[in-house]
Amino acid sequence: MDYRTFFNEVATWIEQCNQMAMQHSMESQVFWKWVSDSIGELSKKYGNNQLVNKQLVMLFLWLEDVYADTKKTQ
Repeated sequence: MDYRTFFNEVATWIEQCNQMAMQHSMESQVFWKWVSDSIGELSKKYGNNQLVNKQLVMLFLWLEDVYADTKKTQ
């Protein structure tokens, strides 16, 4: 597996995630559907590799934390 390519894709995914959050807000179903679908696509692309899946789970949990933090400040 080309780890450099994968982690470059992770960086691109994070940028896209930020754009989706700005366009649709983290409270929207559109945003969370995109997150779920895109994470699934990345996992599948890399053959459900264990490292890939753990990284993607971490990113999803990170988004949940960001969302929870925004709810605390409202």
